[in-house]
Amino acid sequence: MTPAPIAVALDAPDLETAAQWAALVTPHVSTVKVGLELYLRYGPDVIASVRGASGVQVFLDLKLHDIPNTVAGASRAVSRLRPAILTVHAAGGPAMIRAAVEAADPQTQIAAVTILTSLSEADLARIGLVGPADDAVRRLAALSVESGAKGLVCSPNEVSAVRAEVGEGITLITPGVRPAGADTQDQARVATPEQALADGADLLVIGRPITASPDPGAAAAAIAASLRRAS
Repeated sequence: MTPAPIAVALDAPDLETAAQWAALVTPHVSTVKVGLELYLRYGPDVIASVRGASGVQVFLDLKLHDIPNTVAGASRAVSRLRPAILTVHAAGGPAMIRAAVEAADPQTQIAAVTILTSLSEADLARIGLVGPADDAVRRLAALSVESGAKGLVCSPNEVSAVRAEVGEGITLITPGVRPAGADTQDQARVATPEQALADGADLLVIGRPITASPDPGAAAAAIAASLRRAS
């Protein structure tokens, strides 16, 4: 059975828990995601620990955002870990995105984060982003693809508009995915897994609805089964 297009966010308190969660979910999902907290606490060792013997794809979500030379160096530094996906902030601009792409291993897809799913329309206005969120996301998406990014991170609310903007061949990754009835927690722009895929997403980032479950493996299997039924 083909694993579901889900990246499980391993926001674990320690390396052992992250590795355990990864082992439980990998029969059911294609990808596991390592974020800033886990990577900064344990360093490169975390990648091998969560990849395990399964060889599951690792999404290294570092959201790099600095001057182009620094981001190129960081991208080059993590290339030896062979993550399937590495994130940068689209707001870093075209030169920075291009530097990350050129420095990365060819097997690593650079994905540009458009606007964080925790930000509401009011938040965007306060930080000076003009216009509604979907307009800002579309602008950043187009800029990122023009700069060589092969993936984009956007909320489920914007995924349909982004697909129309950039066309096929670009991987659209959507955090803010919550199964029906789940707590939205700190996410402001959310959708169900089935809706996100129907709107054009390629990879769904799901964390706490799986990892906070008493049985993460069963939770991942249930969501994967619901996606198969909907397809």
